[in-house]
Amino acid sequence: MSLLSPEAAGRVLLWSLVTIGFYAAAKRIYRRWPRWWLSPLAVTPALIALVVVGLHASYRDYIGGTRWLVLLLGPATVAFAFPIYEQRALIRRHWPVLLAGMVAGSATAVLTSWALATAVGLDGVLRLSLLPRSMSTPFAMEVSGDIGGVPDLTAIFVVITGIAGGALGDLVLARLRFGSALARGALFGLGAHGVGTARAHQIGQTEGAVAGLVMVLVGLLNVLAAPLVAHLLR
Repeated sequence: MSLLSPEAAGRVLLWSLVTIGFYAAAKRIYRRWPRWWLSPLAVTPALIALVVVGLHASYRDYIGGTRWLVLLLGPATVAFAFPIYEQRALIRRHWPVLLAGMVAGSATAVLTSWALATAVGLDGVLRLSLLPRSMSTPFAMEVSGDIGGVPDLTAIFVVITGIAGGALGDLVLARLRFGSALARGALFGLGAHGVGTARAHQIGQTEGAVAGLVMVLVGLLNVLAAPLVAHLLR
């Protein structure tokens, strides 16, 4: 007995092929021309949106056909344990600085998100969905659901934040001229999560490792803090 009707199976096949195909093409483009505006996280959604509009489809059609890709974020989150283990020596050496930076950075991200939402007139669910924008997608969607936001909407905010952070990170480095690879990596990992980590790897191996580590640890820290945040927001 089939679990999906032929129509539903067709939607899954169509939107899965569109998403994976565009992402693979965007990655090839980005490898050849590594510019922030050509990031797969920027190019892929734009191309998908054109297809959705061109086919007169709805968001429900698209997300229904790619729900299985969203479910893969669970195993991806578990896989984040590997970079933590690989960088355990770095954590032992610099844990006071890393912890202080992650707490300060996370608090700043939440407060500025709240202030931004208030400034542009967002409230309720929209504001709660914006708060976890400075985490990697698996963690951000988890936290968003815990505090009363909309995980799918949070994912969009995460992508926008990552692209903006990756673009502005180079400007910040040019202005402040950090002498420490630890500081440069933490800047990208905390401010632009996945996009920033990719950019940090282009700068140097240490920067990339630190950025990936900070991205994961910030996500874990915020997931653990989510129940407290949810309680304070009630």
